[in-house]
Amino acid sequence: MSAEPLSPAPAEAGTGRWLQLVMGIVCMAMIANLQYGWTLFVDPINSENGWGRPAVQFAFTIFVVTETWLVPVEAWFVDRYGPRVVIMFGGVMIALAWVINAYAASLAMLYVAAVIAGIGAGSVYGTCVGNALKWFPDRRGLAAGATAAGFGAGAALTVVPIATMIATSGYHKAFLVFGLGQGVVVFLLAQFLRPPARPMPMRRKQLNLPQTKIDFAPSQVLRQPVFWVLYAVFVMVASGGLMTAAQIAPMANDFKIAAVPVSLIGFQMAALTFAISLDRIFDGFGRPFFGWVSDNIGRENTMVIAFSTAAAMLLTLANYGHSPMVFVLATAVYFAVFGEIYSLFPATCGDTFGAKFAATNAGMLYTAKGTASLLVPLASVLAATSGWHAVFFVAVALNAIAALLALLVVKPMRRAFILGHQDAASAPQVQASKTTKTA
Repeated sequence: MSAEPLSPAPAEAGTGRWLQLVMGIVCMAMIANLQYGWTLFVDPINSENGWGRPAVQFAFTIFVVTETWLVPVEAWFVDRYGPRVVIMFGGVMIALAWVINAYAASLAMLYVAAVIAGIGAGSVYGTCVGNALKWFPDRRGLAAGATAAGFGAGAALTVVPIATMIATSGYHKAFLVFGLGQGVVVFLLAQFLRPPARPMPMRRKQLNLPQTKIDFAPSQVLRQPVFWVLYAVFVMVASGGLMTAAQIAPMANDFKIAAVPVSLIGFQMAALTFAISLDRIFDGFGRPFFGWVSDNIGRENTMVIAFSTAAAMLLTLANYGHSPMVFVLATAVYFAVFGEIYSLFPATCGDTFGAKFAATNAGMLYTAKGTASLLVPLASVLAATSGWHAVFFVAVALNAIAALLALLVVKPMRRAFILGHQDAASAPQVQASKTTKTA
């Protein structure tokens, strides 16, 4: 029997791991605009070049597919060589991508930049989330949520500056200035990121969180039905959020409320700008909040709450989204509960399949976001042929089904998987103990 891992040094167990978490959050904030700031560029790019919204939005799909589907490969390098080199590489790639966007004179160049941006963002995203799971086995929901919050809320501080620069200096300069700035920050922070020197021990009894004591290799994980059920639920929920994130500006323009001023809690902004700003704040807050909730009441129970609320908000947008105030508030609440998938699913993956290969296994599950992104261009087509109501009702149905699956299928299935393998792993040890005593 292998020896128990040594307890980590105080610096690692205390302030050291929180510092690692903070640096990961900042890195995630620097890649947020690649996804959440994109909607600000769609109409300006289309107006100048006349390529059509669906063609321009296809770059978003390419970005998300590349960002997600390559994460397992990037995470493989992280699990073996550490986060520093992968994050440095990601910083270079995200800067290069937006520089290319600044000078893109054809759809081909726009798509090439999307591929490069996806590789860079995936390198940063997969590394930071995987590193957080390794540092915080006792608070996986909170740690993954806080890290993902950097990605969800990172664009909040730059939405207005980017929109202002696009309006005053054109989208080319906005791509160039913010792309270079974001890349430099990521490259510098990469010098200080590292994994724990020893496996981090659990710190408290997890009453509501069944957790495996076995580290499953990626090849083993892919053979487990529970992984693919989690994958399907992830796709269902992610598709609606990605569609809304990519289409929020075109949607507001079609509703003719984008420039309508909205006053709320002492602030007044155009409805679209206000919505995007609040969306990023609520999204960022929701990720660690629901991660913390799931640490206390269970992953699947939290999923049911979030997915049901998301369905309700999408239904509200479908029926009352033409009201600027409703548009702002409903999208804010929606993103508050949508972003939790980026904390709950990595945490659930770590609980189910172990910490040793956490970055790679969570990366494989994260590819569900790429699969969901394939529906984003279809949303543009469906909106053009059947209106936004049809798009929203599809998203409502997917969230409602996902909530039922989380409670009725994922919860019992995952618990049975963990307990079953735990019993199988302990049986040989019990038998060996009995044999020794007999001898």
